[in-house]
Amino acid sequence: MVHSTQDESSSAREILAQVWGFDDFRPLQEEAVGDVIAGRDSVVVLPTGGGKSLCYQVPALVRDGMAVVVSPLISLMKDQVDALQSNGVAAALVNSTQSEDQKRETAARIRRGEIRLLYLAPERLLSPRTLDFLTSIPISFFAIDEAHCVSNWGHDFRPEYRGLRVLKQRFPEASVHAFTATASERVREDIAEQLELRQPQMLVGSFDRPNLTYRMLRRDNALQQIMGVVEQHPGESGIVYCITRKEVEQTAAALAARGISTKPYHAGLDDVTRHANQEAFIREQVDVIVATVAFGMGIDKSNVRFVIHAGMPKSIEHYQQESGRAGRDGLASQCILLYSGGDLMTWKRILEMGDRSNFDEAMANVNAMAELCSGVQCRHAAIVNYFGQEFDVDNCNACDVCLGELDTVDDPITLSQKILSNVLRLQERFGVAYNVKVLTGSRDQKITRAGHDQLSTHNLLGNESAANVRTWIEQLVSQRFLQRTGEYNVLQLTPAGRELLHRRGTVTLTRAAPSSGGRSAKSPAVDSWEGVDRALFDALRAKRSELATERGVPAYIVFGDAVLRDLARIRPTSIARLGDIRGIGQRKLEEYGEIFLTEIDAYCQQTDLSRDVAGADSPSTPVSTSSPPKSIKGAMAQQEADEMFAKGISIDEVAEKMGRASSTVCGYLSEYLRSAEITDASAWVSPERIRLIEAAIPASEDGRLKPIFEAVQSQQTLDPPISCDEIRIVFTCWQNRVDA
Repeated sequence: MVHSTQDESSSAREILAQVWGFDDFRPLQEEAVGDVIAGRDSVVVLPTGGGKSLCYQVPALVRDGMAVVVSPLISLMKDQVDALQSNGVAAALVNSTQSEDQKRETAARIRRGEIRLLYLAPERLLSPRTLDFLTSIPISFFAIDEAHCVSNWGHDFRPEYRGLRVLKQRFPEASVHAFTATASERVREDIAEQLELRQPQMLVGSFDRPNLTYRMLRRDNALQQIMGVVEQHPGESGIVYCITRKEVEQTAAALAARGISTKPYHAGLDDVTRHANQEAFIREQVDVIVATVAFGMGIDKSNVRFVIHAGMPKSIEHYQQESGRAGRDGLASQCILLYSGGDLMTWKRILEMGDRSNFDEAMANVNAMAELCSGVQCRHAAIVNYFGQEFDVDNCNACDVCLGELDTVDDPITLSQKILSNVLRLQERFGVAYNVKVLTGSRDQKITRAGHDQLSTHNLLGNESAANVRTWIEQLVSQRFLQRTGEYNVLQLTPAGRELLHRRGTVTLTRAAPSSGGRSAKSPAVDSWEGVDRALFDALRAKRSELATERGVPAYIVFGDAVLRDLARIRPTSIARLGDIRGIGQRKLEEYGEIFLTEIDAYCQQTDLSRDVAGADSPSTPVSTSSPPKSIKGAMAQQEADEMFAKGISIDEVAEKMGRASSTVCGYLSEYLRSAEITDASAWVSPERIRLIEAAIPASEDGRLKPIFEAVQSQQTLDPPISCDEIRIVFTCWQNRVDA
């Protein structure tokens, strides 16, 4: 039932700012939030890292009643509940690992109306006992995460998800909202039909992830290639995906032998070991997890800086979701895919051992993925186009194609003619590997017995490596000049290929260029570190890890990497300014603000760094004397403090009324003094202290407070000693007089 009000809609932004520390919704988030608030059924497709969870978490705090979130994995539910609780949100989960006492306590809290979001697996939700219990509770809406599992056409169909259609029957007044990162139009329509949604809104975000740099590399000494990427990210989190369990074990052991902090993860490990390895990765006790694709759906880790596929995934849908584990925090991250022609046959063997009813479609997905690997189109454009969207950027500056890391063959048409002619002379009866052998001059017994060593095309590319020739054949396939057909993937010319034989058409063939370190001069990876003091970032990261360990939560739940980089870039001087940083909500400001401010103060005093740096300026930039733009939550708190300061209320009284620390209120006071252009500090600092501070101001030539503090300390004998907050207050009033 649609029941949205203007008040509910407007309060969503206030909640976003107060709880999560964000001033604005991401693209499509606001529309998705509006649909949930209004009670309109919806299907929402947002890429991994696009902020799907906020689309139902924010409305849960706006709407009356309790929201129920359906999630497939215990680890994913636990991470989301931990993150919500760290932001001061009353959230809970019920699962098989809990004791009966824990479940009863959660049920009691639900009856008392204390829980705003309840997380359940589909099997538990659909049990008669749970459904009966929930019918007695005011339910605001149901949010179904990983909703592609509903559809048989999706890439991870789960039969238990089909039973969720009962929700519209048992809870006719509650809206149902399906969320997923990957769903074609057919899958979206199937989700809506299977869940019996009523005239659902269909919201599909852009499938592009501009902060990710994609590279598709021919596999050649995979371990060395993997190490090359890992060494670019010392101490940072990364995932290495392998196709088989054996490859996982071998790769993890090889990385560990080279001193990399790593653990394996695959379905063949016992539950205890698998869970322990996953937790070690999430809690940053190991840097790299080597895994099969069984690892991923339950991972809500925001600061994965690289994802390496040591083998080709079985579909572009899988690749988009797996590579999307990187950079969920919006910071630049790398996605490296190592592939070979053998990957296609590996997947064919695996699929033949499974459900054959979907075999043809599954192989079509494998072939599409192979074409992406060998293609020469911008990787971002190719992925977005695959999902039916346009990519209107000429150069993404974030893939091996656009970064110029592939060398273009000088005369691609002549080279193509040689390959296409060979396919014809073999009567279009052989696959890639056989064509490569003939073109490179192999005298394999099978070739000589067939007389193919006598063909005019035999050894025609004998001066090229077999890997290069294979790559060119695959590029001709990806550009639709050749096609694979039949059970054995025999090569045949397409009509466009026959035209190319007569030099009619345009083709691009490339060979891998020597690696230049993998980043352009102005790549996203450079931009995201601009102005960040790396040593301070590392110090804050260590403090975050310490706090996370104390609280038993993943490190990114304390603060994400994006927040730490902003802290190490801006280096705020007060709680008020720290609260203006995107991603710091009110609860985290209260819990962690003083701790991180102390770390920043200590580091900057040792290094004499400037503070309150605006934008992405370098560490040597002097402190800005103008106020940075205020966030919604910061502006509301500042306004409340300003009104009390204007009435002459003291710092201690303001701190008590607002429930804030004195140091926080001093930050508010500094902002008030600056904006109101107050020139007399005597209402807050004694005349004697003012004289000492003003006498020391000439010690600072660039507006930094540390030289003033040191000069005052060398002169004064007051008890208690003059504090940094007092210096800031007096300096602000003095500056207002000078600027008047």
